[in-house]
Amino acid sequence: MSDRASRQAERRTAADRGQTSFEYLGIAVVIAVIIGVLATTGIGTAIENAIISVIGRISGGGGGGGK
Repeated sequence: MSDRASRQAERRTAADRGQTSFEYLGIAVVIAVIIGVLATTGIGTAIENAIISVIGRISGGGGGGGK
């Protein structure tokens, strides 16, 4: 019984080999798409301005970001 279980485990391991690299590739593609969307739309600028404003309020500045 132990021999059979070990053979099944080896088959599952062999089938999963390389799966992690595809998962990392999928994550990288999703991140690249998000960055692309933020860079090409006004949403990126709005997020940047909001972050600069919050940092300015936290640091006691006016939130202008040096502009």
